[in-house]
Formats: sequence, C-alpha cells, structure tokens
Amino acid sequence: MNVHFWGVRGSIPTPLSAQQIRTKLYAALQRIKSEDIESDEAKLNFISSLPWWISGTAGGNTPCVELVLKDGSDIIFDAGSGMRVMGKFADPPAHSHYHLFMSHFHWDHIQGLPFFDAAYNPNIIFDVYSPYPQMKEYLETQMSSPFFPVPFSGIEKHFNFHLIEPGQVLNIGTAEISCTKMGHPGDSYSYAVVEDGKKFVYATDIEIGSKDFVRTEEKAAIFENADVILIDSQYTVEESLRKVNWGHSAFCYAIDFAFMWKAKKVFMFHHEPTYDDRRLNTILESAKWYANYVSGSAMEIDIACEGAVIEL
Repeated sequence: MNVHFWGVRGSIPTPLSAQQIRTKLYAALQRIKSEDIESDEAKLNFISSLPWWISGTAGGNTPCVELVLKDGSDIIFDAGSGMRVMGKFADPPAHSHYHLFMSHFHWDHIQGLPFFDAAYNPNIIFDVYSPYPQMKEYLETQMSSPFFPVPFSGIEKHFNFHLIEPGQVLNIGTAEISCTKMGHPGDSYSYAVVEDGKKFVYATDIEIGSKDFVRTEEKAAIFENADVILIDSQYTVEESLRKVNWGHSAFCYAIDFAFMWKAKKVFMFHHEPTYDDRRLNTILESAKWYANYVSGSAMEIDIACEGAVIEL
C-alpha cells in the first residue's frame, strides 16, 4: 500500500506566517558559503543540503491521509483541510470510488470535504464509514445555511454511509480494516489496515493514559506489531500536563505506547498549531533520543509532513 499525507496539522489550519518565512531565510543565510552560489548546480545542492525545517515545512493542513491499495482501492482517513489539497493534486481513484473512514467529527477532521472537488462529481462513489450513527447528519450540518452555500443534499446521492463497530473486520479491496475506540472528548477511533501482512495504523486524537497500556484483544488487533503507526503526538509533556482531558498526547507517551505495542516505525502526527517547523524539528530530535533510550534501535521515529509518501 502507498500512504500519502495530505494534512498532518491538528486543531486548525496554520499557514506559514511572514515571520516564519523570514526565520527560515535567515537560518539559510547563516549556513551559506561563497562556493554555494558559484553555479546553479551549487545553489540547488545547497538548498538540498538544508535541514527539512528550513527548506520545507511539516505543513499546515488538518488531517487527511490517503492509502492506495495494490488493487487500486482508494481509502481516505479523515476529511480535514488536507482533503482540499488532495482534490487538486491526487490521481483520481482507479475505480471511481473512495472509501472514507472517519476517526471522529470534530471540525478539523471534516472541514475539507465541502472543498473536495470529487465530492461534486456524480460519477464518483463515496462510501463513508464510522462508528457514529449520526455521521450523515454531522456532514449535513456542516454544509447547511448559513455555514456553507452548497447543501449536502446536492451531493448526497453518491454518498453511502456504513455504521461500523469496534472489533469488526471489513474487507475492502485487498485489505482488512478494523477500529477501536480511544480516549478523546466525544471519543475517537483508531484504525488498522492490513494488506499482504503489512499493517498501517491511523491513531489520531488520542489522549494516552494508563488504561491504554492494558492489553485487550481488541486493542492488540489494532496496534500490535504495526509496521507504521501514525499517532497523535501533539504536545510536549509540560503542555500535556496543562491540557489534561483535551484529548491529545505528549510525544513521549506516544513513543511509550508504540513501543509497548511493538511498532516498527512511528510518525508523529496532529501537530500543535502553535509550533513552527523549527519547534517541530526540536521535538523530533528529542523524540528520536527518547525512542533510542526506551527501545534501542527497535523503533524508528519520524515526523509526518504534508506531501510525504510512504510505501508498505
């Protein structure tokens, strides 16, 4: 399966500010040498040598992650503002069919759907899955007057809604998909996708607590032995202690959780909207040190960046 990160930011879209761009430019200028501008090739090599937080960005769009299975089946997790970008740049689904799985229906996870081009194409079918019986009502409300000019009734004919339950295994294309409920205000559901023995876990908007380290068969089916886990790592410990019951995790708790469930690779996700790229890089370096401390070389740590693609 191919996994594409279209939106990785938490809570609210956060475009780069002018000050953040100036900070990146200043950091780049501090590193430049005369030989780095001797030719176009030298300039490009210099840019390529810069750390990601200077030459790029983690991105400011809210959660949307696309999986394309080996048979072309197209699975989307959440419909945050990253979904609008997906609509502009992603290849159309091979079967004119999207499978949209919702972790929950907070604003940052649904706000991209009304701006997703394919939602207005009557030839593309959407199957929407979640454990929330009111899922259709929630999407209708978002697009009702005065919040949006186009009502959901204008697109609903090619949307099908499927109520699923934790522990239930769905067969979609060449994969099996299942979910479990996690701690978050109003609840949130984490998903596992298994194809050809490879497991990808989508675990956003979770506030990891002691109960999550208690083994249950349902949680083991989702989290155990994941090849890749995309996990809520919004806070530092200090911030998480000030925001108890806000529904998000400190990065070190996410690492402890992933290590306990024997994950191979962790992508930190749902980034705090007040953290710029430099701060996120500092957190990433701290997370790598901590992961090495708790696991040795058993677990790899990275940060989810908008536009990145991984293959399992």
